Amino acid sequence: MCGIVGILGRGPVAEQLVESLKRLEYRGYDSAGVATLEGDHLERRRAEGKLKNLEARLSGDPLSGHTGIGHTRWATHGKPTESNAHPHATDNVAIVHNGIIENFRELRAELEQNGASFASETDTEVVAHLVESHLKNGYSPQDAVKASLPRLRGAFALAFLFKGHNDLMIGARKGSPLAIGHGDGEMYLGSDAIALAPFTDTITYLEDGDWVVLTRTIGVIYDSNGAVAHRETLKSGASSFLVDRANYRHFMAKEIHEQTEVVGQTLARYVDMTAKRIALPFELPFDFNDIGRISITACGTASYAGHVAKYWFERLARMPVEIDVASELRYREAPLRKGDLAIVISQSGETADTLAALRYAKAQGLHTVSVVNVPTSTIARESETVLPTLAGPEIGVASTKAFTCQLMVMAALAIAAGKERGELSDIDEMKFVGELIEVPRLIAAALAIEPQIEKLALDIAKSSAVLYLGRGTSFPLALEGALKLKEISYIHAEGYAAGELKHGPIALIDESMPVVVIAPYDRVFEKTVSNMQEVAARGGNIILMTDATGASEATVDSLATIVLPDMASTFTPMVYAIPVQLLAYHTAVVMGTDVDQPRNLAKSVTVE
Repeated sequence: MCGIVGILGRGPVAEQLVESLKRLEYRGYDSAGVATLEGDHLERRRAEGKLKNLEARLSGDPLSGHTGIGHTRWATHGKPTESNAHPHATDNVAIVHNGIIENFRELRAELEQNGASFASETDTEVVAHLVESHLKNGYSPQDAVKASLPRLRGAFALAFLFKGHNDLMIGARKGSPLAIGHGDGEMYLGSDAIALAPFTDTITYLEDGDWVVLTRTIGVIYDSNGAVAHRETLKSGASSFLVDRANYRHFMAKEIHEQTEVVGQTLARYVDMTAKRIALPFELPFDFNDIGRISITACGTASYAGHVAKYWFERLARMPVEIDVASELRYREAPLRKGDLAIVISQSGETADTLAALRYAKAQGLHTVSVVNVPTSTIARESETVLPTLAGPEIGVASTKAFTCQLMVMAALAIAAGKERGELSDIDEMKFVGELIEVPRLIAAALAIEPQIEKLALDIAKSSAVLYLGRGTSFPLALEGALKLKEISYIHAEGYAAGELKHGPIALIDESMPVVVIAPYDRVFEKTVSNMQEVAARGGNIILMTDATGASEATVDSLATIVLPDMASTFTPMVYAIPVQLLAYHTAVVMGTDVDQPRNLAKSVTVE
């Protein structure tokens, strides 16, 4: 969520901090700031809004210190104002923070009673004053942090600077990600390897409960018990270049159009296209015949990928599947059977609730598989098996290419399960893999209808609410379509199973209500047409997404019919996701919203 960068440099670091923060803009933020050591004292520059405002502040009032920390904030406690922006500081310490300190109120009351004066509404400032209280009692910076960390309840990544200590930075991690970057006579901290890529490709990830004392030449890591800990140093694959929009107006548009390529790359990782066989990149540490039930857990768009995969596993492998929103699984204390399989899905691999669900499943003795876009992420590192999606960096907050790549991985895994369990024959496997091989070409064909959708968006933008309907695997896609429209256009939208229309949602239908019907010509097409007739009878404006056969067989007049290429019915969500995404995108463009960084949202949700 929030972005953290820290640099122990050999020259002025303020400009480097801002450039690194630009690489974290995709996470979403509403204010930004930096702090540096100027001689023996701390200086801060902060600004509400985008990083250009911080750059303007620094241009008029520059910083020259060689040691500094920077932050992009997504507000959790307190409004997105300059006074609430990070870094927060006391006389002797400056701090940046990603996460939530759950017990900040009681700590704040205690600190105020002891004379602390607060300048913000944030939970973060409590940590600065807590460390300051120990410093005033004669503690060293290292001992002050060591004494403070056990008192913090919640999830956090923290980076500290200390007045008079030009060759010192301390970082701490509990829940939220934090990494050390190793340079030549320089050291770095970052919440994302992408932020550190311009400086180094040598990364050490802190584990939960770790904290680190950095100088320009060494980093000493301690675990939650205070013992020196040794963590693996890795070579990061993050690009050292800023990801740009190329010739596209927004990152989201670029990422929608990248799907032909990245879905194809993901496909190539999981199938033998010559033999038309599933070829997982490594052997799974379990036998699907020993699995009694699959538990799929995710949040947001990733959870809808899980919903689609539920249909595939149950149909192709005849395996019972439960799908849970991660924030619910972790608190409802679901009974899970030892030896079964838990699959967690996360674009960032850092989603706090999904990580907690993974740990819950591991504690219950389940095998764990993570489907993630960042193979060095916390969820990936803590999973028994990692299935990367190969979508590449996804900068737009509204997930597009990560979603379709997640679907491709889950489709391959479902076929593998069906084959291993004897539910699919060799011929069945070749048939379904052949259908997967067609998907990138079909995505390219779906992208060609963009001009029609761009015109349709002019009508959708006039609406106050939109309904999405689908059956079978098109039902989760209806949920995803509604989510996309809400996320970036701020139009209220709801997705429903088409058969549920008459059980309540039909009350919403009137002549001003667009109803998007996702209906490839499949075994439930006729049932969906009957629901369309119910909408038409009440004056609803139908937007039908179907294929040529569906368009000819539909007996209902529609506001628009989006004709997608003919394809086998099993894996239609990967192709029908394209017009769903494009409709949301172009509607948002018409309405003039911030497409890539919609209000109140963040890319990597590292707090509950």
